[in-house]
Amino acid sequence: MKFLLTGTNGLLGQKLVGRLRQQAGVELVATSRGANKLAGLYPDVRFLTLDVTDAAQVRRVLAQERPTHLIHTAAMTNVDECELHPAACWLQNVTAVENLVQACTEHAVHLTHLSTDFVFSGSAGPLSEEAVPGPINVYGESKLAAERAVQGSASPWAIARTVLVYGVAHDYGRTNIVLWVRDSLRAGTPIKVVADQWRTPTLAEDLAEGCWLLAHHSAQGIYHLSGYEMLTPYDMAVHVADYFGLDKRLLTKVDASTFSQPARRPARTGFLIGKARRELGYAPRTFAEGVALVAVQNPVN
Repeated sequence: MKFLLTGTNGLLGQKLVGRLRQQAGVELVATSRGANKLAGLYPDVRFLTLDVTDAAQVRRVLAQERPTHLIHTAAMTNVDECELHPAACWLQNVTAVENLVQACTEHAVHLTHLSTDFVFSGSAGPLSEEAVPGPINVYGESKLAAERAVQGSASPWAIARTVLVYGVAHDYGRTNIVLWVRDSLRAGTPIKVVADQWRTPTLAEDLAEGCWLLAHHSAQGIYHLSGYEMLTPYDMAVHVADYFGLDKRLLTKVDASTFSQPARRPARTGFLIGKARRELGYAPRTFAEGVALVAVQNPVN
């Protein structure tokens, strides 16, 4: 098996590199639009610069590398930025996928595409793979359009939808809910945390394992890959405070209307993951186990 990964500078991309580089029988090619952030960590992993919005470059790289499997993690995922800059969002989240689908079809490459719970309206949850999408923001609309492009592919494909991914990455500009809560409370900073949105938060390592299982089995169709506990961000914050022995009185429970954000968020998503459990052997950790792993990877100084 020869894997080509997109977006390897991102959180999931980094976890996939770490997971696949040691997998027997797998040749790995990492790609990202920017310079390789993992060169110092994984000097043994081949890296290519790839802008997936450039159709000619995508065709050239796939013709040159001839992977058997491609896992596409690169995307514009800042929900508010997508709302404010819809053309850029569409280019990165839809046009790029159309480019990959075309190239994968030409070379019979199995494509695993990452999608999101934001393709749903948030009126019900947890959701199965058969639930009817209905996005309420530009980001969700772009990811649903990308799913439809993948579903139109003549080569094998799998869509991995996920929810609120958290974890620790190298040289990564974005934080996650675990570290944000821990570091705020350690500093004695009061924080407001939403209690009227429900998700099944996903540890990045678990999602990477799920993507590996999809590709390893050359699975086809839509799969929901997330944690299995329905939690609000406030619930998560309480877990974090308890784990680190921090003062929960600094947490204020609020509803989403407290914050003014360009993009609407679905109120209740979360996934049912029975299909991935049965067909792939997918077995995500609990949120408590995820918090413990993040704590090890990013210890308190």
